[in-house]
Amino acid sequence: MDRRGFFKDILTRTVNAGVEVIDQRATAKAKHWFRPPFAKDELDFLLACTRCNACIEACPHEVIFPLPIRCGAEVVNTPALDVLNKGCHLCKDWACVTACEDKALIFPALSPEKPEHEAPHQPTAQECPPLGKAVVDETICIAYSGPECGACRGSCPIADTLLWQGEKPSINSDTCVGCGLCRQMCITTPKAIDISVL
Repeated sequence: MDRRGFFKDILTRTVNAGVEVIDQRATAKAKHWFRPPFAKDELDFLLACTRCNACIEACPHEVIFPLPIRCGAEVVNTPALDVLNKGCHLCKDWACVTACEDKALIFPALSPEKPEHEAPHQPTAQECPPLGKAVVDETICIAYSGPECGACRGSCPIADTLLWQGEKPSINSDTCVGCGLCRQMCITTPKAIDISVL
């Protein structure tokens, strides 16, 4: 390797290492909020999102909101989901994703050869990448202390995810995407269903 190639290699490695550190920091910080469905990885999301509010305005259930300045200047006004208070309905038409012209929210391509002019694949709720994970807190859930409840029954849009043993609910972590609809329907205070960021 000549001298020019040597320094070019050093520069490339330095830049790649810097990008990796920035990516790790962005990903770690993003553990404090939930991004909308089909959001790119955090660093790519931040680079693509122009804070246009199109996804926020498109959400028919008003679940998406802009992050406040206290979350940091690099993420202020970027969209996040309020799944701790409202559930994401995993809408059939994915209004938030189709409204995003910046491609910060983007459906996965069916194949690398798929022409760009073809309509994107419209995923089902089952194909939504995880937004978070839900778990039933048995120490709070009414059904585990004796009386029947069932307030969350029928709230989950994904088959075989909100499971029942008699009147006691549990959540299949393998299929749960953390939409928060079960939590929204929970009648206890505090809520007996917790949603955590992945």
